[in-house]
Amino acid sequence: MAALPFELTPAIAALPFVSFLIALFVGAFAPRLLPKGGAIPGILATGGSLLLSLWVFLTVSGGETYHEYITWVAGAGEATFDLHLGVLVDPLSSMMLIIVSLVAFLVHVFSLGYMNDEGETGLPRYYAGLGLFTASMLSFVFADNLLMAFMFFELVGLCSWLLIGFWFRDDAPPSAAKKAFLVTRFGDYFFLVGLVGVFATFGTSMFVAGGEGGEHALQSFPHMAELAILEGETAGITTYLGLDPQAWFAVLGLLILGGVVGKSAQFPLHTWLPDAMEGPTPVSALIHAATMVAAGVYLVARIYGFYALLPQVLALIAFVGGFTALFAATMGVVKKEIKQVLAYSTISQYGYMMLGLGAGGYVAATFHLMTHAFFKALLFLGAGSVIIAMHHNEDMWDMGGLKDRMPVTYYTFLSGSLALAGIVPFAGFWSKDEILFEALARGMENPILLAAYAMGLLAVFFTGFYTFRMVALTFHGEPRSDTARDPHGVRWNVKFPLAVLGILAAVAGLVNMTPVAEVTGLHIEYLHNWLGGPLEATSVHNYTHILEEAGVHHAELSPIVPGLVSLALALAGAGLAWKLYAVPSPEEHTDKLGGAKSVLYNNYYQDEYQVWLAEGLTLPLARAADKFDQGVIDGVVDGVSSVSLFGGSRIRRIQTGVVSNYAFLLTASFVVLLVAIGLVGGWF
Repeated sequence: MAALPFELTPAIAALPFVSFLIALFVGAFAPRLLPKGGAIPGILATGGSLLLSLWVFLTVSGGETYHEYITWVAGAGEATFDLHLGVLVDPLSSMMLIIVSLVAFLVHVFSLGYMNDEGETGLPRYYAGLGLFTASMLSFVFADNLLMAFMFFELVGLCSWLLIGFWFRDDAPPSAAKKAFLVTRFGDYFFLVGLVGVFATFGTSMFVAGGEGGEHALQSFPHMAELAILEGETAGITTYLGLDPQAWFAVLGLLILGGVVGKSAQFPLHTWLPDAMEGPTPVSALIHAATMVAAGVYLVARIYGFYALLPQVLALIAFVGGFTALFAATMGVVKKEIKQVLAYSTISQYGYMMLGLGAGGYVAATFHLMTHAFFKALLFLGAGSVIIAMHHNEDMWDMGGLKDRMPVTYYTFLSGSLALAGIVPFAGFWSKDEILFEALARGMENPILLAAYAMGLLAVFFTGFYTFRMVALTFHGEPRSDTARDPHGVRWNVKFPLAVLGILAAVAGLVNMTPVAEVTGLHIEYLHNWLGGPLEATSVHNYTHILEEAGVHHAELSPIVPGLVSLALALAGAGLAWKLYAVPSPEEHTDKLGGAKSVLYNNYYQDEYQVWLAEGLTLPLARAADKFDQGVIDGVVDGVSSVSLFGGSRIRRIQTGVVSNYAFLLTASFVVLLVAIGLVGGWF
């Protein structure tokens, strides 16, 4: 019998879903009965989810795991398969449940100060969207199979569209929401094809085995793939396109990766994320820190046993991640709006996570997923506090001098900035440097991984630069506008989430300080131990074994020197930004970049490139296909039907209803038939 908290796991997602229903229906039919426009039900629901998540986490820490499922659609016969809905609680999902529920709870509290105190209209719609968003992500986290994960993956995308476009009366938010929806759907199309391919190949999409054992036990597709690759057991597996299992599994992995690239805003499907800043700032914090953008990385971590079998696909993941980390970081150095800087920072940091996963650093990537959730939520909410103070002006060149006027916001924001830049001992230093170390250690025999490491290392400098350029322009120097001289005050509902996240940004990295072992002999690697078990199918120890069997080896290197190099680059970038911008009257030094600034400020013209692809290439092809469809395909069908209609209309004329006419036609037809038979007989 399962422990009580495991049986209550579905309630972790159900509570925010109930808050969604309350905000939606009560807000629509009896808004006066809805406290704070839906904020209070949302806060209570996410608070309850957080408490339940903590309870589940403590239960898992006792060595227990949970997997329960129901059959949604039962297949008929051996050639079909069953569809299941289930709950999987293991170290990875229990950790992620806490991250999502905590950030969602703090975002709901922060919204009281950002949305409610500003007299915003449409609050029930806003809190309904937050509730459904949170419920969808939590359900995605504990999903036990790829089909269920895909369903909530799509629901997360729908919620992001609703929330990004919350201010639909303006021009920009609906456009940004539509762009986010379309770009991520493009990636999700590949995910859908990959999902169908997984079912066709393995007959199941389960992440771990289920059932009581024996012939009726459900297999997991990562384990079936492992048996096929490492032991040659291909029973129950069907490959296509004439490919061997290794090559066909790589095709499936790349298809699923399409959805990951879209959701986690990796090159080239990253262009939706900066535009998503048109939504409310608390929504940006939720999307970027713990929900939509995190979903793609979490999915790769969830089925890492499958990807660990495919070293070529892992190398591609690492290269795309390293390139994205550097690519986005360079764009962050020229942005003027505070949220735009954080947007490109998000793209870059998720690039680091993909680099870690591609380099075989499963723990390092999930570690950075955790620390990033805390410090990026903090930075977005801190930016929201600044935006409130500046009467919703986001231009950093109109700020300055806010340090003494907003001390709580400043010091918590500084904590998040130090974590983002990777300055020791803040959280981002430990997780980011572990990723870089894993890429270096496994890249000694792989030039692609080594190139990905080099790009990630170079991105460290740019990260330090744009982060402290943002801090200096926002909080230091002299006020550069009347609003900055007399900022709007913020209340406890803004300061409380900042204080909680500020502490976590400072100390969360202490759970996994790998380099400390080299200096002190103390192995402070709680996260390694946590993700090491007890469920073997999702254990990091099992992944290490698979990676070694697949030929991805880990060189014996000390993390001290790579860590010092990374720290030096971060300090160099931060120091240069501080020297240039932490002055009474800073100048826009990026103007000295000349044409390069235009390229960076316009995001390497990626939007223009994608518009050209859509309008210059895809649209003409679609129109040509439409003409072919209507002129040729429909023309043939319409022609056949026209012949039938014409013949029918002529034959219908002899249907007079007069018996004598029918008798005449029968007689005449009989005579014609006899004559025809006679003529034919005469010929032969």
